[in-house]
Amino acid sequence: MGALRDQFLQYMRLKGFSPKTLESYERAMRDITRHYRVSPDTLSNAQIQAHVDQLIQVRKLAWCTVNVHVSAYRCFYGEMLKRPTAEFSLPPRGRAKKRPRVLDRETVRKILVADRNLKHRALLTLTYGSGLRVSEVVRLKPCHIESAADRMVVRVEQGKGRKDRYTLLSRHSLELLRTYWKKYRPTDWLFFGFDRSKPIDKGTAQRIYYAACKTAGVGKRAGIHSLRHAFATHLLEQGTDLLVIKRCLGHSSLTTTAQYCHLSAEHLRKVQSPADTLFGVQ
Repeated sequence: MGALRDQFLQYMRLKGFSPKTLESYERAMRDITRHYRVSPDTLSNAQIQAHVDQLIQVRKLAWCTVNVHVSAYRCFYGEMLKRPTAEFSLPPRGRAKKRPRVLDRETVRKILVADRNLKHRALLTLTYGSGLRVSEVVRLKPCHIESAADRMVVRVEQGKGRKDRYTLLSRHSLELLRTYWKKYRPTDWLFFGFDRSKPIDKGTAQRIYYAACKTAGVGKRAGIHSLRHAFATHLLEQGTDLLVIKRCLGHSSLTTTAQYCHLSAEHLRKVQSPADTLFGVQ
C-alpha cells in the first residue's frame, strides 16, 4: 500500500486506536490488497463485498475475524476515504450467538492450583480473581496492587479502549502475590519475562493457562479469557449487581457485560419460579 498505508496508520493513530487495532486493521488491508493485487483505493464496492463473502464462504474464517476485516474496511473506505454510501456499503453484522461454556467453580479451582510454579499460579489467580484481560494482567506493575485494608483493588491503566479502572483484589490473590514478591522481587513489571525489564508475553500467559488445564485434567478450554468470563458469571451467581460487574470488567455498556454472564444449571435449579411463589408452591 505504500504511502496509502502510512496515511491509514496515521489516520488511525489520530483517532486514538490502540496498537492492537492498528495491527489488525493493517493486516486486513494487506489481505484484500494481496487478493486483488491492486491498490485498495481502486477497488469497487462489489469487489470489497465479494472479498468479504470469500472470507466467510471459502476461507471460513471465524465470526470475530470477519468482523475485524469488515470494521477495517469501513474505517478505510467509509471514514478515511469518505466514500458515499452509493459507492461503499457493507451489510451490518451482528454478534456471534455461540458462547463458550462457563467454567464452574470447582474446575476453576483445579486450574488455579494445578501449576506448581508460584509465578504461574499468581498470574492465573489474579486473572480470575480480578476479572482481567490477558493484555491487562501481563502489563501490571507492583504499584498497581493497592492492598491497604480500606482499598483492596487492582488498578488497570489503559485497558481496552484506553480506559483506566479499578477492579477487585481478592485476599487469596494478595497472599499469593506477597509470597511471589518475596521470592522473585519484581521491579518494573509484576510478571516479567526472561528479560526482567520487559513484561511477560501474552502468548506465554496463554500457554501457562493451557498447561494448567492439562495438568488439572480439564482439557483445553477457550483460552485464558475463560477465567475472566468465569469471574463475571460467578459474581452474578453470588448476587452481585450487574453494574458492579460492569465496572470491574471495564465495559462501556451493560449489554456487553450481560453477554459475559451465564447462570449455571445448578444455580438455576435453586431459583424459584415466581409462579410457585405466587401460588405458595414449595
